[in-house]
Amino acid sequence: MVEKNTSKRSRQIALAALFAALYAVGVTVLAPISFQAYQVRIADCLLPLSIIFGPPAILGLTLGTLVGNLSSPFGAIDIVGGALANLIATFVAWQIGKRAFKGAWLAGTVSEVLVITFIVGTYLSFLLAIPVWLAWIGVLVGEVIAVNIGGYLLLNGVHRAYGRRPPRP
Repeated sequence: MVEKNTSKRSRQIALAALFAALYAVGVTVLAPISFQAYQVRIADCLLPLSIIFGPPAILGLTLGTLVGNLSSPFGAIDIVGGALANLIATFVAWQIGKRAFKGAWLAGTVSEVLVITFIVGTYLSFLLAIPVWLAWIGVLVGEVIAVNIGGYLLLNGVHRAYGRRPPRP
């Protein structure tokens, strides 16, 4: 019994580390389009995977945001604010997406977009001295592309690759 729990925990840690690394590399390599008021953060296409992978993905993506945002021109505010936004967004999406109603996954990805748009757009408006609605629009467009289009396609692709549900970490 102890070996089974240790194996499960090891898988969860490895999965969290994988998500963190993928996210951090995605943000760092694509830094020119990952920051500013108008951004398409391609690494955010990983966020919907929190719906099926749960806490390891939530933790890994949050840590990946912390590391990836070290290259942010906005410093500590973006490091902490971005990580907090992704933590809340992935947790909310996981809670919504695990429900058994039609459209739960879509509702989960939409919630991620709204949480990130509100949090990141709000602090970017102050950092860039632009109207908050303009920052919200800039973040919203990028998040719809990354999360609602790319991430939703990735989520469904992973779902199909594993059959009904991927193995639980």
